[in-house]
Amino acid sequence: MRDEHFLFSGSYVPLNHGSYGAFPAAVRTYQRSLQDQTESRSDAFIRFKAPSLLLESRTAIAGLLQVPRQTVVFVPNATTGVNTVLRNLSWADGDVIVYLSTAYGACEKTILHICETTPATSVRIDVSFPIEDDDLVDLFRLRAQGIAAQQGKRVKVAMFDTVCTFPGVRLPWEALVEACKAEGVLSLIDGAHGIGHIDLFDLGQVDPDFFTSNCYKWLFTPRPCAIFYVPTRHHHLIRTTYPTSHGFKPSQERQIPTAASSDSDYLGELFKWAATVDMSPYLSTLEALRFRSNVCGGEAAIENYCFDLAQQGGKRMAQLLETEVMDNRNAKLSQCCFAMVRLPLRFASDTVSTTDRVMDRRSEATRGGIEYNQQLLPPERGPEFVKTIMDKLRDEHDTWIPMKFYSGAIWFRISAQVYLEMADLEWAAGVLSKLCKELPGSASGS
Repeated sequence: MRDEHFLFSGSYVPLNHGSYGAFPAAVRTYQRSLQDQTESRSDAFIRFKAPSLLLESRTAIAGLLQVPRQTVVFVPNATTGVNTVLRNLSWADGDVIVYLSTAYGACEKTILHICETTPATSVRIDVSFPIEDDDLVDLFRLRAQGIAAQQGKRVKVAMFDTVCTFPGVRLPWEALVEACKAEGVLSLIDGAHGIGHIDLFDLGQVDPDFFTSNCYKWLFTPRPCAIFYVPTRHHHLIRTTYPTSHGFKPSQERQIPTAASSDSDYLGELFKWAATVDMSPYLSTLEALRFRSNVCGGEAAIENYCFDLAQQGGKRMAQLLETEVMDNRNAKLSQCCFAMVRLPLRFASDTVSTTDRVMDRRSEATRGGIEYNQQLLPPERGPEFVKTIMDKLRDEHDTWIPMKFYSGAIWFRISAQVYLEMADLEWAAGVLSKLCKELPGSASGS
């Protein structure tokens, strides 16, 4: 799959699909044909042909999500989708935006900017993983109720991920949407790791108030490309694209569709021409879906393969390193294409994992082939070790694995994809073991 259909360098081991995605050679060829058509007759293509192709792409994506076409449009990325919602809403004194501490950095900064420039305020809910799904939902519900109990305060919107960027774990976003409905809160779902990754076939049934998801990460489209879903009942809230462009109508000219006029394509017209951009990534969605169906066997086959590789591969890497995979008791956090595995480095920290407790009872001082000094590593060096390891992965081993010093340990995130197999993950575990040995402070390091 990797050699025949994708475009990676022969020496590169692509273990970080989650950050920027990857698209097949067939999709690249299709995209370039669209770009060639644009250059050969720009007016004919951009003005007349591209809009019909865009409508076809929207129809295909809507079919994949099982929602009306009128509720789905394309935007460059999920950050744009989040900005579009937050900057279209009207904010008054007492309005509160709630979000989790695992929110993507750009989206958190958007919230902070909204709070600097409008009367809105924000509440950041600190979450430490692993956490049980029910506990996370209860934590949100109690915090929302606590805010509502304050005079003059109300939670207007809550933002959640489908799958967090880091740690790479799946959130109970469906249950959080239900909790928002119960509390009278608008739900804004950052599904950056959503479409092509997890099962979104019931998006219309879950019925979030706003949902955005990157297609270039997991759906095999070129960059930039994302979908933005707004149910008809909220079309009146989305007045403009960002940047504001041709689709905007002043208040006196607007005609917002109602549920009874669901055949209106208000959202599509608003987003159809949001400034002059290269639309080929949006239009290549059709070819990406054809590749997923014809070459990969369809959405279910891709999901099954990637989920299995992430879960079994994560366990195998943890076995080789003699550490652990991040998960909760019901194994819900790992229901995605990421595997979160801990490096075999022990830090002097209040956070002690289950594996550390087990290892403390062992007589031997070696784990995963790495010998440790009696003295634990100082936690303030955790970020330094992360940078050292990641630099060597890039410069000496031609790969990239995201990792962070998190909760008193170094965790890394592996992305499972159809072009990878178990041998790739076993190779990565061996490389990581070697690099940990070389760190200053380990028994074999300088």
